[in-house]
Amino acid sequence: MKTIITSICFSLLSLYIHAQDTKIKIVFDVTSANTKVHQAAVRHVKGMSAAYPDAQFEVVMYGGAMDMVIKGKSSVANDIETLAKQDNIDFVICQGTMKRHNTKESDLVSGVKQVPDGILELVSKQNKGWGYIKESQ
Repeated sequence: MKTIITSICFSLLSLYIHAQDTKIKIVFDVTSANTKVHQAAVRHVKGMSAAYPDAQFEVVMYGGAMDMVIKGKSSVANDIETLAKQDNIDFVICQGTMKRHNTKESDLVSGVKQVPDGILELVSKQNKGWGYIKESQ
C-alpha cells in the first residue's frame, strides 16, 4: 500500500512539475484590413506580454492585413517596431501576400519578419502546441 501511495504522489508531482515548465505560446491570426483590428491585436500582444513576460507570442498577418506592416500606412507601426525588439514577440507577414501586393522587404515596418505562407505558419504553430487567437471584428 505504501508503494502505491508513493507512486501516486510521484506521478502527481511529475505532472505538477511538467505543468509548471510548460510555457505559454500564443499565435495571433490577423487578416483584416480594418485598422481597429490591427490596434486590438497590438493591444492584446502588448498587454499579454507585460502580464506574461516568459510567454512567446507571434502575430501572423496575411490577406487584407498587409497595410498593418507597410511603412507610412500602418496605424500601429511604432508599436510593432517596439514590440518586435523583444525576444519573445514576432510579427510575421506572408510572402504570398507580399507578392500579390507587389511589396518589397524595404516597404515593411522595421522588425517585421517574413514567412513563406501565413496559413501554414499558423497550422505549424498550432501543431507545436501554440494557442490560437483570431483577431477580428
